[in-house]
Amino acid sequence: MFLKIAIGSDHHGVAIRIKIAEALHREGHDVFEYGPSIDSREAADYPDIAAEVAELVSSGAVDRGILICGTGIGMCITANKFAGVRSAPIIDELQAELSRRHNDLNILCLSGEMLSEDMIFRIIEIWIKTPFDGGRHEKRIEKIDKIEHELGIL
Repeated sequence: MFLKIAIGSDHHGVAIRIKIAEALHREGHDVFEYGPSIDSREAADYPDIAAEVAELVSSGAVDRGILICGTGIGMCITANKFAGVRSAPIIDELQAELSRRHNDLNILCLSGEMLSEDMIFRIIEIWIKTPFDGGRHEKRIEKIDKIEHELGIL
């Protein structure tokens, strides 16, 4: 299964973002990068980058997104403001798997400072390959969508 994946980072995740993008390209995925260049010396505002990626996921222009900031939390907060986005800061392999199986997570948020490079790559591999289980979980996703509609988010 090859995906269209938007990946963004602020200044805390530039180096790992570039490595992730290269690895995903090698696996055959279409990857679109957002955020500062490796040479940039200025801080980047995570809400701006998270919004770019979340808009692409929300609109269906890409299948999934990956966001990297210092903790993964700021990016997650921003991304979840967009209709149809389900993002979470993930810190281990089990969360990566369950976030896909139970929640159909479509934006993975990662810490560029608190996770090792090896852990980041293991999380991404599991998250990419794990399918959504559907079934009883589908009903819960539909409830989330209904809440978005009722609040006027969609």
